[in-house]
Amino acid sequence: MDEATLVLNVILYVLLPLWGIAGMLDWWCHRNTEIEKTSGLKEAYIHCLMGVQICIPLVLSLLFEVNVLIMLLCFAALIAHEVVAHYDVHFATGKREISIWEVHAHNYLATLPFFLILLIIVRKWEVFLDMATLNWGGGFGIEWRKEPLGSSGNYATFYMVLMGIFVVFPYMQEWWRCYTYEKKHGKPQVDA
Repeated sequence: MDEATLVLNVILYVLLPLWGIAGMLDWWCHRNTEIEKTSGLKEAYIHCLMGVQICIPLVLSLLFEVNVLIMLLCFAALIAHEVVAHYDVHFATGKREISIWEVHAHNYLATLPFFLILLIIVRKWEVFLDMATLNWGGGFGIEWRKEPLGSSGNYATFYMVLMGIFVVFPYMQEWWRCYTYEKKHGKPQVDA
């Protein structure tokens, strides 16, 4: 197996699944602390925002050739996600318990995107150099991925469906719990 394939396999079969597992653990922690009764709908919206911030570059990287545009979007999303993640913890602190399990989940949710972008840079070094040196000519088109992902070539679809079921759906359920709680009881009254 050549190095490029090895790096791709680490991305596809180690880091991306770990990210999903960390997301499920984070959701489970929110559920156990009854987020709807503590930090409420505002924190659920923050989680939705962070999901979108990561979903866009992830889907683009799985479906399209990584060029300067996609790499810039990955960096922008990573930075935006970090800013919002810091605000999320600041907002939730004092409103609900943040368990050691949730802290560990946050550690993975923060570091895995960093490692993913580093491995994308390793695989697409020329694109990274073009981005870094502002040699952006022709690097802004969108082109379907030529290299199949996974042994069957259906990895992107398989991964996105699994993430939809095991990560997106639970966070939508979290938002719905918070929304219905606030509609029935008003905003949670927690001293922070």
